[in-house]
Amino acid sequence: MIPSLRTCRIIFLGLSAVMLAACQENVSYDSTLTIRNTSDIDLTEKPIRIPKAQLETGYRDEQYPVLTTGQNDTVPSQLVDVDGDGNWDELFFLLDVEKSSSTSIGLNWVEHHRNWPERTYVRFGVRPSESDTVRPAIKDTFYPKELPGVMGYQPYQTDGPSWENDKVGFRHYLDGRNSKDVFGKKVSTMSPRNVGINASGVTEDNYHVMEDWGRDILSVGTSVGIGGYSLMIEEQLVRLGVTQRDSANNVAATTFEVVESGPLISLMKYDYQDWTPEETGRTYQVKETTEIWPGMYGYFNSVTFENLQGDETGVIGLVNIHTDKVVQEFEKGGFTVLYTHDRQTYDKEWYLGLALIIPTAVYEGWIEAPHTGQLTDSFLAKVKVEEAKPVKYYAIAAWELANPGFAQEAYFRDYLEELAGELGVEIEMTIK
Repeated sequence: MIPSLRTCRIIFLGLSAVMLAACQENVSYDSTLTIRNTSDIDLTEKPIRIPKAQLETGYRDEQYPVLTTGQNDTVPSQLVDVDGDGNWDELFFLLDVEKSSSTSIGLNWVEHHRNWPERTYVRFGVRPSESDTVRPAIKDTFYPKELPGVMGYQPYQTDGPSWENDKVGFRHYLDGRNSKDVFGKKVSTMSPRNVGINASGVTEDNYHVMEDWGRDILSVGTSVGIGGYSLMIEEQLVRLGVTQRDSANNVAATTFEVVESGPLISLMKYDYQDWTPEETGRTYQVKETTEIWPGMYGYFNSVTFENLQGDETGVIGLVNIHTDKVVQEFEKGGFTVLYTHDRQTYDKEWYLGLALIIPTAVYEGWIEAPHTGQLTDSFLAKVKVEEAKPVKYYAIAAWELANPGFAQEAYFRDYLEELAGELGVEIEMTIK
């Protein structure tokens, strides 16, 4: 009897399934990573960081990782130089892990580097003198004599480094002010490299007008913006750096470095040397690390203070220039979340949610900064500071043109609760 076409198809499909299963069973990996989520929260693009020391076997320094799921999907990854010495220190990737479940990932090391789509980026350009054009840079030291008001020109593209992911962008005023501003984004791709540079190649404020990608949306003034920080000595509020009207900086030198720039994580370091707040007779050393990865409307920050005397409190800023609403507060996932939601962009044109997500273990309440002085117009989260011990937190900015849902305060709060919950989940991992 000659088998029918239908019978042949069933036999063929059955053999294919067996062969496929056999092939999958025979896949060989240098290592297998098992990631467990024991919480009752689904994790979306959870950052996974594996120190190099835990990957001691199976690789050579000139090789690159390839991560593969059980469904044979490749997981984008990045080797990250955490300390800036030119050698990678950890393997970084993002992974969805459902609640109360585990996921196995195969790891192989290969000779060729794979280029992944750029989902984070750091822009940093320096104009060495008034007669020069802007040049891309990865490191620079800013000295007191270089204040724009003293030199007569702005030495930095976008006033300092700007960093972004697929959701939002930020910039830091490296020109002595040390505030943090927001670039609202309407696209998931990275904004143009030449933002902040005019046709002649020199620095220009050209980002306060709407472009296809977005624009600067936050008025900072003499606050420290969203996520900027300083100290309160007993009851005296002091500023790390100066305002635009000042002619003398209180930091002897500020060294900034781009340690990593994408595709999955960007990392920057700041070293504030000999900060001498006015009328205190004290000198502090301050170090800061900023990171951004995809999927979150915000960035991560870590700050350490040295030479503390014991009567200091850290303060982290949430600018309130364009809102009369009182800051809201709730706890979730081991964090305390402070947030505002209002039409608080330039000219109060759009809704913008701003938030700080701070470990509850170091949070000590909040105060409102005065409307005059060196550090103004902010809700300031008070945090416990200890000698050379990092204070870690997240700063969030959610614009209605990035996601229409953010026009509603309830939607923004729901987002914050979900984000804080996910950030609070610690995954378990085994490597074989």
